[in-house]
Amino acid sequence: MSNGTGARATQDKKRSRLGVVAWIVGLLGCLVPLAVVVMAVVFLFTYLGASVPGPDAIKQNQVATILDSRGGEIARIVPPEGNRTDVSIDKIPKAMQDAVIAAEDREFRTNAGFSVSGLARAALGQLTNNADAGGGSTITQQYVKNALVGDERSYTRKFKELAIATKMSNEWSKDDIMAAYLNTIYFGRGAYGVSAAAKAYFNTDISKITVPQAAVLASSIRSPSYYDPATNPAAAQDRWRYVLDGMVTIGALTPQDEASLKYPQVAPPRDTSGNVTSGPNGLIKQQVLAELNSLNISEQDVQTEGLKITTTIDPQVQRSVVSAANGQLEGEPKNIRDAVVSIDPSTGAVRGYFGGNDGQGFDYAQAGLQTGSSFKVFALVAALEQGIPLSKVYSSSSFTAPGGNTVTNSDGESCGSCNLATALKLSLNTVYYRLMLDLDGQAKAVADAAHQAGIAESFGDIKQTLTNADGGGVEGGVVLGQYQSRVIDMASAYATLANQGVYHAPHFVQKVETSDGTVLYERKADAGERRFSAAVANNVTSAMEPIAAYSRGHALDDGSRPSAAKTGTTQLGDTGQNKDAWMVGYTPQLSTAVWVGTDAGVALTNYTGSIVYGSGLPSDIWQAAMDGALDGKPIEQFPEPAAIGGVAGVPYEAPETTEAPTRSRRSQETTEAPSPTTTFAPPSATLAPGVTIPLPGPPTETVVTPTPENNDPFQNGG
Repeated sequence: MSNGTGARATQDKKRSRLGVVAWIVGLLGCLVPLAVVVMAVVFLFTYLGASVPGPDAIKQNQVATILDSRGGEIARIVPPEGNRTDVSIDKIPKAMQDAVIAAEDREFRTNAGFSVSGLARAALGQLTNNADAGGGSTITQQYVKNALVGDERSYTRKFKELAIATKMSNEWSKDDIMAAYLNTIYFGRGAYGVSAAAKAYFNTDISKITVPQAAVLASSIRSPSYYDPATNPAAAQDRWRYVLDGMVTIGALTPQDEASLKYPQVAPPRDTSGNVTSGPNGLIKQQVLAELNSLNISEQDVQTEGLKITTTIDPQVQRSVVSAANGQLEGEPKNIRDAVVSIDPSTGAVRGYFGGNDGQGFDYAQAGLQTGSSFKVFALVAALEQGIPLSKVYSSSSFTAPGGNTVTNSDGESCGSCNLATALKLSLNTVYYRLMLDLDGQAKAVADAAHQAGIAESFGDIKQTLTNADGGGVEGGVVLGQYQSRVIDMASAYATLANQGVYHAPHFVQKVETSDGTVLYERKADAGERRFSAAVANNVTSAMEPIAAYSRGHALDDGSRPSAAKTGTTQLGDTGQNKDAWMVGYTPQLSTAVWVGTDAGVALTNYTGSIVYGSGLPSDIWQAAMDGALDGKPIEQFPEPAAIGGVAGVPYEAPETTEAPTRSRRSQETTEAPSPTTTFAPPSATLAPGVTIPLPGPPTETVVTPTPENNDPFQNGG
């Protein structure tokens, strides 16, 4: 009896649960169609009440301002007035139309003003945080969005956009839509509309635009600053190829036609709006505009929202950086160029930036340059990570490395045998090459440590930094600065050391507001990313602390302010001359990298005709920039390093009892007859003034008669 009652109770509970489920399903079955009906009704009323705006209804342009961290104006972005010239569709080459379709909306000729698949991709991208999924907007939607007054970021605006785009698609021909779009879209360089764009990029009439040129213009629409070939050639050419591939996909080109096309010559940028930002601030402006793109703040926002863009640039640091960069070169040969970047180690904020005096010209702070012995610190980072202490002793004698490379020290410098801290101060190639060979991973361990610290993995045309372009891996020369890095990356990587192993990505933009005070972006404080232990960073700092003073008396604040620094020098082929010289160093508050070179990669000599080394002009600039930037700031001490391998900080090393080698440049730069050395360098090509890239092929053996300090001035006190 009881069993039967229990079974019936269980069945009743199951029926009850099934009934609840059925009720919920039924309710949803009613609500979902009801929601669809409601949305359809709202869409219908929006559709019926909407009017499709013409090109003249585009939102009025507003001036944007770029400010330093204290509100001082760095630059203005003045949208051009009246530069748009409407042209009829028959004046726009079909290749131009096809290129835009390939770039922005490959279903344009067949969709109803919106793309279901595009919307699905965009929605999925939002859910998965996939920035490459695209925005889902068709050409028709983009035109409508640009023409709507009050481009608020909301689902309401998107709903209205869809309704108007649908109505426009029903009432306008595809040619009319294309003409309206091409006459109003922003192409960059202050050019609104395709006619102005043809002038800005190719100085020609739109009717004469060729297929390759059309693909360049279409490439720029997605993000004009980022895809401008004058500022980001690698990204621009990748996007150009994407457009051409799309033209093949839609049948506008054959694969054979595409294969025959070459990237066209593009005119240099010209600011036709009268708002050219001259001097170093012009290069800061370029970096800010490029960074805004990564923050999802569009060119349209910049041109129409009256933005106030607050940067990380500290006016005191910036004044000091510019004054040092220009002042220390007074009286020097006119072909010498320099670059200086200062970064706050605790945040990654760029506080001072000098890439040159031509605000519309080449930015040397973004150039790929060989770093010489300033790269040895990353071998020390790798060693300490593997438990090798600063007290580790190596011979400084010349030797033949695996593969046959003869490794020597510049000017016959030697310590006999000494520890890693002493060898860093003396910048002994032989010691640090031997150290690299002892590392687990050898050359790759050095490259990995540099990447950990903040050296960029790729930039410009270099797909993978610190490795051979032919895929042959990392060569031993990495420890001596064989590969290219940028000035901004060196400042950032050393900043990680200053911040006890915690990395912050370098950045320029702190806050972005619209003219009505709406905050589009504000950078929040973050803890950064630990790349290696505080013990490793602080031991490296300890080894670097004596170097500024040792390097021809470049200590800060007359020796009262602690610093950690390293110089570097690279040779000009087998000429016995130098082409690049560096000084990179930091205090706990600021990391600054200085490069000095020439505007054509030729021999680097000063006003007396003497060879320039890292301990010369670069150190002069570094000291002046840092002293001015930190004037009035508290003097901070570096933390005491924890022990690694039983040793904390620079170990005591007894003075040499044997006669030391004669040092030739304690206080001045001269030339004398040194002994020859053999170097191994990969073939390279010059991309821009002072900028070279490795080329495929085996390294070339060069017997060099080096002047003292061929790789580093600390070896000779210069």
